[in-house]
Amino acid sequence: MEDILLREIDRIGEMIQMIAHRLGLFGKKKPDYSISNVREEIGKASLDIDLDALLEKENPVCYLVEEKKFSDRALETFIEILFYSDLDDSKKAGILKEALSYLDSKGYISFKLHSLITD
Repeated sequence: MEDILLREIDRIGEMIQMIAHRLGLFGKKKPDYSISNVREEIGKASLDIDLDALLEKENPVCYLVEEKKFSDRALETFIEILFYSDLDDSKKAGILKEALSYLDSKGYISFKLHSLITD
């Protein structure tokens, strides 16, 4: 049973990486896409995530980790995807803060996410 769960977690991480590539997150220039593009790519990847409902949750990071079984790496990449979208800045800041708090508490230091902080 544990092997099945680990494979599924890896599948989610791979799908998130694929979405990031499609959106141009790993390109040489700053990515330029909307939250609608993110929603569309999630649909194309057949991920079971309602982006609008996720963004309305009080603790979206907790939901992604506990309910959707995101790995640390998948969470890091997904937060980065959201950060570079046209999502409201205050929403981005809240999700980024929650993600950093969660990852840091586990000892997973995300230099990518920490570099996004602009005080």
